[in-house]
Amino acid sequence: MGMVGGGKDAFIGAVHRMAANLDGHIQLVCGAFSSDAQKSKVSGAALNLPAQRVYGSYAEMFEQEKLLPDGERMDFVSIVTPNHLHFEPAKMALENGFDVLLDKPMTFDLAEAKDLKSILDKSGRLLCLTHTYTGYPMVKEAKEIIRQNKLGAIRKIYVSYPQGWLSTFLEGSNQKQAAWRTDPKRSGMAGSMGDIGTHAFNLAEYISGLQVAKICADINTVVDGRKLDDDGTVLLKFNKGASGMLYATQIAAGEENNIRLNIYCEKGGLEWKQEDNNSLIIKWLDKPAEILRAGNDYLSPFAKFNCRVPAGHPEGYLEAFANLYRNFALTLMAKQNGTIALEEWKDFPGMEEGIRGMAFIENVIASGKSETKWKEFEV
Repeated sequence: MGMVGGGKDAFIGAVHRMAANLDGHIQLVCGAFSSDAQKSKVSGAALNLPAQRVYGSYAEMFEQEKLLPDGERMDFVSIVTPNHLHFEPAKMALENGFDVLLDKPMTFDLAEAKDLKSILDKSGRLLCLTHTYTGYPMVKEAKEIIRQNKLGAIRKIYVSYPQGWLSTFLEGSNQKQAAWRTDPKRSGMAGSMGDIGTHAFNLAEYISGLQVAKICADINTVVDGRKLDDDGTVLLKFNKGASGMLYATQIAAGEENNIRLNIYCEKGGLEWKQEDNNSLIIKWLDKPAEILRAGNDYLSPFAKFNCRVPAGHPEGYLEAFANLYRNFALTLMAKQNGTIALEEWKDFPGMEEGIRGMAFIENVIASGKSETKWKEFEV
C-alpha cells in the first residue's frame, strides 16, 4: 500500500500502519506523508522507505506509481489526512486505477461524498472506510444475532460515545488534534457529531441492520470560544418501527473512548461496550443473562474469523482496526486473482456507509438549528 498523510507527529497514521502490518498481507511501499515535501521525505526515511518511493505530493505519487510495473507499484492507497483533504486524493487515486482505504468521515460534506460515489462506480475499484468499531469480533457477533432474529423484532436502540478530552479550550494551545478537529475549515460543519457521532451512528445501523429514518437533535457548543459542536443528543426513529437515542460528547470530563450500544428486542436485548470489547451481554426476558466471549468456538463464523487468539487473551482497538485492513486486503487479492471473496472478507464499511455518515452530519446539524421537532433523514 501507499499512504497519503500520516507523517511525523500524526496520531492516526501510525495506527493505520500498525493495523495494516498486523497480519502480514500488506506492506507499506510508498507515501506522500505531508503537504510539506521536506516533512514527507523525513517521515518516509523514518519508516525506512527508499527515497525514490517517498513523494512530495500525492499527485506526484499517483503519477509515478502508475508507471511502475505490476508487482512493484502500490495496489491501494490509505488516506489518513484531515477531513477536508479526503476527497481530492481519493478521487485522484480512483481515476489513476488505485483502490482506496479512507479514514472516516468519508469527505468534507455530503456533496463530495456523492461525487466520490460516481467516481468509484465508474472506476470499478474497491473502497473501504475505517469505521473501526465494526471490526470488533463481538460487534460482528451482535450483528449476526440480530440478523438471525434470535431476539425478535427490534424495539429500542441506544448508542453513546462519551469523551472528555475537549473539556477545555485545548485548541487554544495549538494542540494538533484539537486544532483541526474543531476548525470548520478542516473538519467540516460538525465537531463532536462529525468526529465521534458518526461512529455511534454507523455502529447502530451496522449491528441493527436498520436505517435511521427521522431525527430530532439537540446540538451544543459548551466550551467558550469553540467554533463547532462539542456535545449533542439525537432522538432516532428507524425504519421498521424501532426508536432510540444517540449521544456523542467530547466534554464529559474523565471519560475516554467508551462507545457503547444497547439494543432491546421482543425476546431480550444485547449490550456491547468498547471498555469490555471482548464481551457481549445477551439479556433474556425469561431466563438469566448470558455473556458471550471472543475467541470461543460457539461464536458465528463472522466473529471467529475476526479473532486471532484463544478466549481470554485480550484483543482490542488495534486488532479491530487491523480486521478492516485484512478483510479489505483479502477481498482485493481475490479480485486481482479472479477468485470469489468469502462473505467474511467482504464485511467492511464502504461507500454506502460513507454517504450515510455524511448525511447524518448534515441532518443532525440542520435539526439542531431548526425549531421543528422532527426532521426526515435525507440522503
